[in-house]
Amino acid sequence: MLTPVLLCGGSGTRLWPLSRSHYPKQFLPLAGERSLLQESALRIAALADAGPLVAVANSHHRFLVAEQLQETGVEVGATVLEPAARNTAPAVAAAAMAALEADPEAVLLVAPSDHLVRDVEAFHAAVARGLPHARDGQLVTFGIIPDCPETGYGYIRSGTPLADGVQVVEAFVEKPDAATAAAYLADGGYHWNSGIFLFGAQRYLEELAAYRPDILEAVERAWAERQQDLDFVRLEEGAFGGCPAESIDYAVMERTTAAAVVPLECGWSDLGSWGSLHEVGERCGETGNVLVGDVLAEDTFDSYIHSEGRLIAAVGVRDQVIVETADAILVAARDRVQDVKRIVSRLEAHGRDEATIHRRVNRPWGAYEGVASAERFQVKRITVKPGARLSVQMHHHRAEHWVVVKGTARVTRGEETFLLKEDQSTYIPLGVTHCLENPGVIPLEVVEVQTGSYLGEDDIVRVEDRYGRC
Repeated sequence: MLTPVLLCGGSGTRLWPLSRSHYPKQFLPLAGERSLLQESALRIAALADAGPLVAVANSHHRFLVAEQLQETGVEVGATVLEPAARNTAPAVAAAAMAALEADPEAVLLVAPSDHLVRDVEAFHAAVARGLPHARDGQLVTFGIIPDCPETGYGYIRSGTPLADGVQVVEAFVEKPDAATAAAYLADGGYHWNSGIFLFGAQRYLEELAAYRPDILEAVERAWAERQQDLDFVRLEEGAFGGCPAESIDYAVMERTTAAAVVPLECGWSDLGSWGSLHEVGERCGETGNVLVGDVLAEDTFDSYIHSEGRLIAAVGVRDQVIVETADAILVAARDRVQDVKRIVSRLEAHGRDEATIHRRVNRPWGAYEGVASAERFQVKRITVKPGARLSVQMHHHRAEHWVVVKGTARVTRGEETFLLKEDQSTYIPLGVTHCLENPGVIPLEVVEVQTGSYLGEDDIVRVEDRYGRC
């Protein structure tokens, strides 16, 4: 059976401020109505003979992954949670172990969740070319046929043909400088490294044992002591946390003698920067601009301008990237967008929330959005999905006022439970156990006013939580 494996990690710092560490680019609809993760899941799950999907995700993103996959209707066999980021070699090892539980002959198609593929049929055809070789013990990767001397990707040098459209891998090559990339393009025997792989699950573990037994042993311990948590499989934290961080390229693919490459031309992009979004976006006439959202551009050329809410008006600019969100605005020269990660590093160094979260924060029960804040008070807009409920909780340092603006709320406050309808409100004193629930069939919207000496999210003592949070 072919087991699709979706790698759902990654921080996407180069697409800040839209992508944040708690809501990175794979969860965003950057190239269509669906998120990149959803498009990736649908693409690999639609392969012939594909079985249930295995997702590998950061524990912090588990509910985002679960919700977005549920919306696609793709059958999920397991969602494996990493307690710490350890790169792709350990993640794929854990996925292989999950797949082998269901099928001892499982063949894995491993794909990142944050890439764009325009020509899905071409992608499926390439997988079909590589599948017999994966079943014969080859470790197959997919090399994107380059159309420009790109310096932002690693390359694969192909060698002797194994079959029509399948070649031996001669070498994996690091990201080149501009002159070397131009030489690679002229040579014709080099391809961009897509980070997509096809191989037997057991075969991968055998190669990992040969070249990085320390990684395999750590993942085996983490898998042996895994715990089931709702629909998630949690790897044991101590064992996995002690695992070396290594990519599958360095750990296995660059060392194995069984690597094969399938050249692939499918409109692929890793969407690794605002520049790549400009390249794949829909241009406005002859201006070369890609405009998203509420944007007015006058005498503006070859720019990417993205508004999440407010009007952006641009006059007389060229080769710029301008991105607006509720709490941040990015302005960058289009040839400097790779340096956006420096801004993120500075935000992180100063402990600023803009590096990690949006003003709107998603939760398994819905979302909340900051509206206003000052010393000793803040206002939030809370949206609760039909049938969902927040945890039973209390606070040591703040009281809360709730006003229902849409829908019906079931409120538990201490020993009493009651309903609130639109335009009704209640008060939750400091230290009182409480819970907010939506018993209706439409989203519940509540304005919450918090007052007190400390208003941080860590002033939550959860008494009971259906989502297993503590």
